[in-house]
Parts: sequence; C-alpha cells; structure tokens
Amino acid sequence: MDRVSAIVVACIAGVACSSSETPAAPPADGGAPDAAVQVNKSDPVDVPIDGVTRELVTSFNDGDALFDLPLREADGLGPLYTRTACGACHEDAARGPGLVQKMTVVLVDGITPAPDQSKLPFGHTVHPLLAAGATTPIIAPPDDPTVRVTIRVGPPVLGRGYMEAVMDSEIERVAAAQAARTDAIHGRINHVTYASEPNPDPRFNSHRKGDIVIGRFGLKARIATLDEFTADALQGDMGITSPLRPDEIPNPDGLTDDRKPGIDATADEVNMRATYMRLIAIPRRKGLSGTGAAIFDQAKCSACHVPSMRTRGDYPIALLANIDAPIYTDMLLHDMGPGLADGSADGVDGDAHSREWRTAPLIGLRFNKAFLHDSRVRTIEDAILAHDNPGSEASESVQWFNGLSPADRAALLEFVSAL
Repeated sequence: MDRVSAIVVACIAGVACSSSETPAAPPADGGAPDAAVQVNKSDPVDVPIDGVTRELVTSFNDGDALFDLPLREADGLGPLYTRTACGACHEDAARGPGLVQKMTVVLVDGITPAPDQSKLPFGHTVHPLLAAGATTPIIAPPDDPTVRVTIRVGPPVLGRGYMEAVMDSEIERVAAAQAARTDAIHGRINHVTYASEPNPDPRFNSHRKGDIVIGRFGLKARIATLDEFTADALQGDMGITSPLRPDEIPNPDGLTDDRKPGIDATADEVNMRATYMRLIAIPRRKGLSGTGAAIFDQAKCSACHVPSMRTRGDYPIALLANIDAPIYTDMLLHDMGPGLADGSADGVDGDAHSREWRTAPLIGLRFNKAFLHDSRVRTIEDAILAHDNPGSEASESVQWFNGLSPADRAALLEFVSAL
C-alpha cells in the first residue's frame, strides 16, 4: 500500500490521477486553490484524485488504512470467511491477488444452471476458512460433476467513485441506444434489489432495503453503491457484520454470532472504506493516440466500453460532479456466449444470467497481470480474442480486429493498454 501522507506534507504540484481527457474541477469543498492537494508520482496508482482538499486526503488515508487492515476474531472475523482484509482481493486498489470461488448446480452442458439448486443450501459462494468456533466450511460437494466451481478474481477499484457518480439516466440512455442498434450489441441494465439496511449517512444515496436499483459494481453488476459494495464484502468475505448488513451469513453450524458479540463494524467504518474507494483516482493515461482511438471506435469497442458518461450534478464529491467520467464502460450486462459463461444460477447476481457479464471498465489496464473475470489470459490481445464465441455480442468486433493490418492492430492494443 502506498501511503500518501508524506506526499501530502510535501504538497508538490504535479501530475494527478484523473484522466488527461477530463478538465480539472474546482476543489471539492469550493475552497481556495491552496486547500487542494496535488500528487506527484511517476506512475500514480492507489492515490487520491488530483485537486482534492487536505480534508479529503485525510479521509482517503484513513479509509485506505482500514481497507488494508487484516481483521481478527476479536474484530468479528468469521464464523466463515475467505479473506481477512479488503486489500487481500484488491491490493493497491488494483486487480487481485485474492479471488472467490462460486458454485452452481448445472445441467449436462456444464454452463446452464439447473432449476434445482438445493444441493447448495448455504449459497453459491465457497467459504473455506473457519473462526469463532465454526467447524464446517461451505465448500462444493466432493466428486459431484453436477456442481461447477468457477473463480472470480477481485477486480480493481481504481476510479470507482467516477462510476458511482454517473447518473442513472445516462445508463438508461446508453441501454436504450443499444436496444435500437441493428447489430448484436444489446446490453441491458441489471435491476437489482437493494439488500442492505439504509445507510445512516444518506449523502451518497437514500436507498432502502427492497428498493429496485441499477446495479453497477461487481463483475455482474449486482451491487448499486460503494457503501453497499463494502458492507456486502465485509459480510460475505470476512463475516464482518455492520448496521448495513447486520446478520452473519447462513452456515452449516447454525452460528449467528462470533467472538465479537453483536454488530462487528460501525457504519462509519463501512463508510470510511467506501469513501476511500470514491476518492481513488483514475491513473493518468499517457500515449492515447488519435489513430488508436479511431480504430477502437471503428471496431465497435466503444459501443460497450463507452469512453465517458455524464455524472450527476449533486454528487457529494464536487470534483466528480457534473463531469464526463472517462470510465470506458456502459455498466450494462452483455451476453458473452458459452465460452465465458460461468454457470451462475439466476437470481444470484440480480438479473444476470450465466453468459452475461457487465462491461469491464478499462481503467488502469497496465497494472493488470491477467485479464477476464477469472484471469484465464495473460494479454490484452488474448482477452479480446476470448470475446469471440457463438452468441457473443462482441463476435463481430473480434472478427473486425482479426482483419486489421499489423500496424492497426498494434495501434489498437497500444491504445487499450494505455487506458
């Protein structure tokens, strides 16, 4: 983890982390220019948005420390868990190294979820580690070919505040535009049921449990907001309850508490981690050529990896309000064909089906060591090629990519690598 405090003390004017395509916004609290902090690093990652106030940098640092803090039984870890810290799945705000395993009862084709999922009475996520008196993990039934186990690598959390700030109406606009297309690209919104209790701090959202909201976070867009993303991960990955998610996950031992009686984390501790993610910058993009951008558009990559979407004017972090957020995603679900299907059962990820994935934001790809939801490929070119299989909405784009001259293919790959 890079600690920013020394940089803050130095307060050297320099490069930040927001895209060079996005003009700098006023300080988040409207303060004088000398209240803003600039970050100077040669290739910044896991640093706050350039221009935020000292107060927000302090919030960033405090949340960053909690994000990486390993939790113990005394903190409420368990009874079942898969990781002990958020940073274990999103190290330096980037991809992995942590992962989770998902289980589904599938039909004979291996990718279609079976109507009967009763073999998995405690859910579809593997929870192999035990604490607080638990004796029985949640794992796949042994030697059962009908239960498919897949992995999902923790995605980067770079620039996620930009994504949260995007207006619902923008996502709806892009979905409507794709519905009118004459090709195969027809992304759809994952309308999900908000599963958390209301946040005592309503500045970023006022959702209530049971509300139908637009999902935008997670590999299948099953989570709507960053505070819910945090509370869900604390509960599901670490067994840490909070006022947003006050109950332990169901487990074979029937345990309803752990070594820390009652609620484990406060709402403030959830919100501090969420605020950290909201303030993480989009790494500076260098070398984005006009040729590469034109090919990216001609290949229809930009139809799903939408270069920018407009943010709401009332987003509480003023630097992210009313801007064109350069996120390179439409936050919609797309059918990627059987080759990328994971067999996930309907209802596990909101409206998402086995073959559907949310368009990955093309943010900080140069920091990735592997690509796709399960890290099955090691290069961006192989990730592009994996988009082509029967029924995939992206097959035409991949065929177009395959027809490029070596120079144009190199220009496209260089452009995507710089995002």
